[in-house]
Amino acid sequence: MSTYVYGIARNSPALERASRTPGVGDPPRPVRVLSHGRIAALVSDVTEELRPKRRDLLAHQNVLSEAGTAGAVLPLRFGGMSPDDEAVAAALAEREEHYLERLQAVDGKDEFNVKADHDEEAVLHRVLADDPELRAMGLAQQAAGGGSQQDKMRLGELIVEAVRQREELDRAEVQRALEGAAVDSAPAPEGSGRVANVSYLVERDRAEEFLTAVTAFQQANPQLRLQVNGPLPPYSFVE
Repeated sequence: MSTYVYGIARNSPALERASRTPGVGDPPRPVRVLSHGRIAALVSDVTEELRPKRRDLLAHQNVLSEAGTAGAVLPLRFGGMSPDDEAVAAALAEREEHYLERLQAVDGKDEFNVKADHDEEAVLHRVLADDPELRAMGLAQQAAGGGSQQDKMRLGELIVEAVRQREELDRAEVQRALEGAAVDSAPAPEGSGRVANVSYLVERDRAEEFLTAVTAFQQANPQLRLQVNGPLPPYSFVE
């Protein structure tokens, strides 16, 4: 058996409510509160064969949600394991001040993740509308019955480059348009395959303001398709 870690919170008797929530595993393992000084970790026993099945993903989320009713929680992503309770306790002791600082930073806040992709037809209209010369080339080729193969290739290359530049602009615009309604932001690592993939740390009493900003930005940028997930535990703002 190893020790599975759900998250870290301030040490409080209220955390015992989370320990009554079934943990991961088949059968579900009981959740324990492993405390050290002013902080505590929510843990359970687990075998090395744990896989990200829907049941276990939900169990992980449910423990964090229940713990969140007692106050701020630093969530670990699914699959966080330690060799034993002693190793977890040692980590709590070594980084107690750091965890307390991060708990203060995320207290009263949730994460909202915003993913943005281009609508292919809408972004094509956008780049042609923004570039009169490119639009004129397209119209000229249409008038000439499509133009030569070389002309078609050249126009295609120019459009691809214009869309790439639009991606860069839109990536910056997504973050700039929404960061005013958030406390912090954390872009996903490069290579996500999307125009933008950004997580925002949002104060709970400003969640409606944030979602309104997302809606307004979407309406002003029809070349983008936005997907919002949240509120979530602040996974992206925990080291």
